[in-house]
Amino acid sequence: MRMTQEQALSILKTGANVFLTGEPGAGKTYVLNQYTAWLKASNVAAAVTASTGIAATHIGGMTIHSWSGIGARDTLDQYALDHIATNEKTVRRVKKARVLVIDEISMLDGRVLDMVETVCRTIKQNGDAFGGMQVILVGDFFQLPPVAGRGEMARFAFESRAWESAHFVTCYLTEQHRQEDDLLLGLLAAIRKNDIDESHYTLLGEQTEIGYPDIEPTKLYTHNSDVDAVNLEHLRRLTTKGATFKMEAGGSKPMLESLVKSCLSPQVLELREDAMVMCTKNNFEAGYVNGTLGRVTKFDSDDGFPWITTSDGREIKMVPQSWSIEEDGKVKAQITQVPLRLAWAITVHKSQGMSLDAAEIDLRNAFTYGQGYVALSRVRSLSGMKILGLNSQALIVDPRVVHKDEHFRTDSADAEYAFNEMGESEVEDMQKRFVSASGGQWYSGAVKAHVPGGIPKSESTYEVTRALILQKMHARDIARERKMALSTIWSHVEKLVDDKVVGLTEVEGIIPTDISWDAVYPTLARAFAEHGTEKLKPVYEALNEEYDYDTIRLGRILFTLKQ
Repeated sequence: MRMTQEQALSILKTGANVFLTGEPGAGKTYVLNQYTAWLKASNVAAAVTASTGIAATHIGGMTIHSWSGIGARDTLDQYALDHIATNEKTVRRVKKARVLVIDEISMLDGRVLDMVETVCRTIKQNGDAFGGMQVILVGDFFQLPPVAGRGEMARFAFESRAWESAHFVTCYLTEQHRQEDDLLLGLLAAIRKNDIDESHYTLLGEQTEIGYPDIEPTKLYTHNSDVDAVNLEHLRRLTTKGATFKMEAGGSKPMLESLVKSCLSPQVLELREDAMVMCTKNNFEAGYVNGTLGRVTKFDSDDGFPWITTSDGREIKMVPQSWSIEEDGKVKAQITQVPLRLAWAITVHKSQGMSLDAAEIDLRNAFTYGQGYVALSRVRSLSGMKILGLNSQALIVDPRVVHKDEHFRTDSADAEYAFNEMGESEVEDMQKRFVSASGGQWYSGAVKAHVPGGIPKSESTYEVTRALILQKMHARDIARERKMALSTIWSHVEKLVDDKVVGLTEVEGIIPTDISWDAVYPTLARAFAEHGTEKLKPVYEALNEEYDYDTIRLGRILFTLKQ
């Protein structure tokens, strides 16, 4: 079964405790934004938090550590609990909240979740899990794990007592809104199953060039020192006109420190014309999202703010934006800065949650589970990816997560089945009871929230390729027209063939003219007949690597059509 965003949103509205998960690009943030907007329209008080400061700035909330009052504590004894439970600010915000959201749950240690749950029960004087609040945990455990202390093993949130007591309903989103490249999706799926084989390393080894000539890719490194060195070196090379922008800040000092530390834009932003930059905030109306790449083209003659040209040719004036922490509807701390950072390089850690147009990925010094997966899943297609190197640990994910993920998928299917069995009126009654019990007013209208990835797509990428096929454009010309790798175009063709919207005649019409296909195909057909069509690597090796993967893939498409 396939959990859709609409189904997950309907389940959230019933007041059930929910673990909202799915692969990168599945729309978790979109569903969360839809739900929090609906809660606001229904006058249900929600606390939106995240496991890290960076994640908190993305959603306009605070860290769960600050919200709950536990701070940087590793343990919670009775003295500390009493201190927290008598702190006026902490007590007020915990008592007010009817819904608690924790984003990027993969990075929250299970011990911390247990402490948060204890604080909630204590302050609310309610023995139910989390003091009777609805709790929404959002994230993907295949991404970066909690940071463990020296000599300790990270304890995932799902290994906590609090997780067990809250009886979370799993909503496992399966739609994909970031990647549209079947080869890349297949690679990411294999990593999630710890089923990486030689063919996947071969595929990554082939990613030696970025397929978009007009985009200078961002370099992803595992360590800050590499990032800082690359960005500083590139900036110093430029002799163009420059400008410096200083961050403005105001509000509660502890909250300000958290905001400044977490903001991806620096306190002092030094730019020059022709500098490569990345947007650090979502601004859908202006046409950019967190992760949009561009280049500084000029500084405005009136106010001095920078203009950038994005990778797809759009010119955008980057005016200062604000990041804030709100509590009880009031801004407690706020910083304002031009939402840019130098983007020749960035750490894998800071890239989590972004969608990048193009990236050069260096995983030679990968040191923890999930780093390789996060880095590879930032990019929309293999055409936008160049691999600088990787070590033996780079593509490994935690076996505990692989095992638990099977249960999450099963739980999600069970939840989907159970809710599908209910009538619409029954589900709506549950939603109304939840709103009433939370002190809100039932709101049945639509709420405004943005589509995943920020800027809506008017047409499927497969349909664009199909239209060019029907124009009898050769495959290499289609790749050039779409600024994609030829391998990506063949992945589109395979899907179109599977969907039965493109047939043998159309495929034969796009075969590159530099291939003597009448001579090549019989050899490939015999190899596929002997080795099967599931994987390309056995055929590649059986033919002594005489043909490249693009040619072999085309052979598979034709072999399938002719059966």
